[in-house]
Amino acid sequence: MRTRIIFSLKNRGAYVPFHHQYLLAQVIKGLLIFGPEKSYVEFNQYNFSGLKGQTKVSRKGLHYFSAKVTLVFACSDKAFMDYFLARLFEQKEVIVGNMHLVPESVEEEEPVTITDESRFLCISPIVVIPATFNDESGKKFVSPESDEFSDLLYDATLSRMEATGKYTAEQLASFYKFQIVADHDYIQRIQASHKKFARIYPLYDNDVKFEVRGYTFPFTLYAAKEVQQFIYENGLGYFTHKGFGMLDVANNDSIHRAPQHDMNYA
Repeated sequence: MRTRIIFSLKNRGAYVPFHHQYLLAQVIKGLLIFGPEKSYVEFNQYNFSGLKGQTKVSRKGLHYFSAKVTLVFACSDKAFMDYFLARLFEQKEVIVGNMHLVPESVEEEEPVTITDESRFLCISPIVVIPATFNDESGKKFVSPESDEFSDLLYDATLSRMEATGKYTAEQLASFYKFQIVADHDYIQRIQASHKKFARIYPLYDNDVKFEVRGYTFPFTLYAAKEVQQFIYENGLGYFTHKGFGMLDVANNDSIHRAPQHDMNYA
């Protein structure tokens, strides 16, 4: 399931870095570490977007000027989703960078139709190679139009699906079909305009800073429906619990049609 969390912004004009997933990841981890349910401290089968709102760009980063700021949070485990939202709305205020955010309400996304062929858009960068300590291999560039790109993401996805314990060995073995077809025209346009679809991003794990290469481009995924649904709810690639690899289905408007619910835990 996916939900849109709406915050009130107390200090308009406040800013965060362009890529601020690591700041959000620290807030989420803090909520889990200092929460009462210790079994969720190491839980990592969830995914989230960056903060969305009316922004202006400066050398400092993104300045937010809208009264409301939103965050998309996704997880296929409803019990964890309910627990996380309860923990979040216990907070009278959440600080991200120098933004002071007040949790206000949530909007649940309606289910989308997923088939064995889906066109996805990247809401946050996809990481295809995990970072390791004192090693720069996580910054290696892999062409999105190569078989290696698909193979790396297939391995990451099947490993994560197996880790959930929700799929039998027979089911996992049946998920052999997996092919990512990048939007060639989009990549050509980006390269022709001297822009980038692959950048180096920071992330923090156990207080250690790593750098990874993340990719943002539209693509079509050919895979079993169960695999597509898992990716839609839990993200694609590595470090999804740190805000990487969130996708949306192209032409999806479910978030605009979903009902809004006020949360009053604090």
